[in-house]
Amino acid sequence: MAKKTSRQYVCKACGAVHAKWAGQCDACQEWNTLEEMAVEPLAASSASPRAGKGRRVQLHGLGGKVELPPRTGTGIAELDRVLGGGLVPASVVLVGGDPGIGKSTLLLQAASRLAGKGERVLYISGEEAVDQIRLRAIRLGVVESSLDLAASINVADIVATLEAEPDVKVVVIDSIQTMWLETVDSAPGTVSQVRACAFELIRAAKRRGFSLILVGHVTKEGALAGPRVLEHMVDAVMYFEGDRGHQFRILRAAKNRYGATDEIGVFAMTDRGLEEVSNPSALFLAERRGNIAGSAVFAGLEGSRPVLLEVQALLSPKGGDGAPRRAVVGWDSGRLAMLLAVLETRCGLKLSGMDVYLNVAGGLRVVEPAADLAVAAALVSAASGVPTSPGAVYFGEVGLSGEVRQVSQADARLKEAAKLGFTQAVLPRRIARGSARSRPPEGMSLLELGHISDLVGPDVEAE
Repeated sequence: MAKKTSRQYVCKACGAVHAKWAGQCDACQEWNTLEEMAVEPLAASSASPRAGKGRRVQLHGLGGKVELPPRTGTGIAELDRVLGGGLVPASVVLVGGDPGIGKSTLLLQAASRLAGKGERVLYISGEEAVDQIRLRAIRLGVVESSLDLAASINVADIVATLEAEPDVKVVVIDSIQTMWLETVDSAPGTVSQVRACAFELIRAAKRRGFSLILVGHVTKEGALAGPRVLEHMVDAVMYFEGDRGHQFRILRAAKNRYGATDEIGVFAMTDRGLEEVSNPSALFLAERRGNIAGSAVFAGLEGSRPVLLEVQALLSPKGGDGAPRRAVVGWDSGRLAMLLAVLETRCGLKLSGMDVYLNVAGGLRVVEPAADLAVAAALVSAASGVPTSPGAVYFGEVGLSGEVRQVSQADARLKEAAKLGFTQAVLPRRIARGSARSRPPEGMSLLELGHISDLVGPDVEAE
């Protein structure tokens, strides 16, 4: 007698398995993340631990000659920077981002440039028809490319096609949430379908040696939709970020087995698609007005690339009887609350009765603690009404006792600031290591701070 198929419930966020449905996952405490999945019973022979005898695995030493994997450049330098130098054969890259942010546009441009270099590239869409892709190609000006297109959601058909095309070097799947495997009893986009479809496509890529790029949907919280195990299965995970109100788009690596995970690529959205931004600092500061109180320039670092950004702060008297408002765009709200407490406790600024608004201009999100000093300078400037020096940049971490701490790669930040014409840098007090400290760039003066109170003059008071 055939055994009956059982059901279990899998959490989309953490992958935990539950015997019955519940509103909240017991493992990760997330709500409404359990999805039903069918479980096929194992045959008696395969279920037994003695059903088959495995072969001994060959063991290797840690030492030995290892060659770097070959890479294929996509023709888009900003994309290659995030990938670590280009696509690696048999690698799998997962690209996620908000709807309409430009994922399909970027990958169609990259696929067309690869095809223009003589590589055999296959672009498979499960969301659009072939004619829709052609219309986008006409708008992007890549219609003359020898790119092969297909529209299908059946993974079995896709794998059969790839087996019949041995010269394919790069495959783009747009998107993994639309793929469907007929052996899995569930709808496309469910946990079981996404995991099974991804496994089949990844296995084909590893076996045939082509580079596979998967497009992934994201949830309303910004995380990749589907099972979390999907991110563990691939070699690289990249997020395409940006605000639709800004023209800039940021490609950021969250995982990369073949390169760094803190690199970013900067693009500008135009009517002809995405254009590379080789010098993002100049564009981020293009509309800056240096004579406005509450503004400071932060010399940041994204991976190996120094980036200069404008930090804007605005203070206003609290309205009503409620708690003062703290609105933050592009920075961590918890870190702002900590910095406000330090300024009030260690520097005597009275900010508890003020509404505080903080914005990182340009749409880039800053995550490194080196932005503390620039944010503090913008807040002090807003409280005093005195603009910061238009030729000064700021970077440094602020501790709870008010001390200004060292940050990494100060020389790279100073060189980028000097290249853009800045003449002064406000930074942590440097500690000489070894023989002597490195000299600042020519024409730039350094103001080294040991405590955040050095930013606050005797006439700075906030009501």
